[in-house]
Amino acid sequence: MSSNFRPTVWPEDKFSEETESYRQCELCTQKSRVIWGEGNPQASIFIILDNPGAREDKDGNEYVCPTRQTLQTALFQANLTADHVYVTYLLKCRPLRRYHKEMARAFSKPFLIRQIERTQPKYIVCLGDVVTQTMFNDADACVKNLRGFWHIVLGYPCMVSYHPLAVRRRPNLMSRFMEDWNMLVQRLKHEQQNADS
Repeated sequence: MSSNFRPTVWPEDKFSEETESYRQCELCTQKSRVIWGEGNPQASIFIILDNPGAREDKDGNEYVCPTRQTLQTALFQANLTADHVYVTYLLKCRPLRRYHKEMARAFSKPFLIRQIERTQPKYIVCLGDVVTQTMFNDADACVKNLRGFWHIVLGYPCMVSYHPLAVRRRPNLMSRFMEDWNMLVQRLKHEQQNADS
């Protein structure tokens, strides 16, 4: 972790048009908080994680979970800020109980697709095997085989990388995680140079 960087709570997207419909998902409870995303909804980079994770600590204070801490650290090292990215989730609620994973993902995916269509980003970033398998419609898809290359998902250029929690648990993955983010940054710079010329 950089000594100059401290993870912060990013502004949440208050989109609520489909919140009540989403509450029909089996993983939702009366106490579940539906979270559409955070960061900049108009950003060109659309990052997808599997679920929102914890938002408050045991005392009820706002909290940046380890997944988001690791992601924010990598983005900082790649010179990307909350303004550059929009972070969203396949599942819009943090799972608080056992649930049928395949059914919940199948229920949630159309909401995510509509979110992408509404946002119209320039790039999609799939983090972790669960998101990658869901978005690639391939139960055998895995990050280690797909990372390092550009793909097309829903007509958008797509990058695949490790789930930030995997990176946190296995620090040896951090260099590869950063390779992927730097690949994206280089593409952004190249496109900007072409636009300026």
